Amino acid sequence: MTTTTTTTPRRDRTANRTSLPVLIAAWAVPVFVLGQFALIAGIPVAVVLIGTLRDPRLRAVRWWTAALTAAYAIPLGLWLAGSSSAPSLSKYLSPVATALFVATGVAVAIAHHVQRRRSGEQVT
Repeated sequence: MTTTTTTTPRRDRTANRTSLPVLIAAWAVPVFVLGQFALIAGIPVAVVLIGTLRDPRLRAVRWWTAALTAAYAIPLGLWLAGSSSAPSLSKYLSPVATALFVATGVAVAIAHHVQRRRSGEQVT
């Protein structure tokens, strides 16, 4: 008596999806800013920017990533170039700027999550 098993071809889901480090970094940006670590939020912003620019499948979220990068770079540049007495970037940001930065970070994270879900549904 012999047993044979048939295997069905599996989709390679990782080939069509946003990378997990980019997705985690996108969610880390608003968490860092709300946790008063705005200067350290530059690291996940850089990860999201580099990951988005390197992956040609993420063209749809490049504008969102550019908005996040600008929302980070403009206050950082103003804080560094200005004659502010604020000891940190988190203290320099006004509540409105913090809310704008967090909202942009959440929008980018959701855009990456939606892109990950859409690309995961495509059959190759």
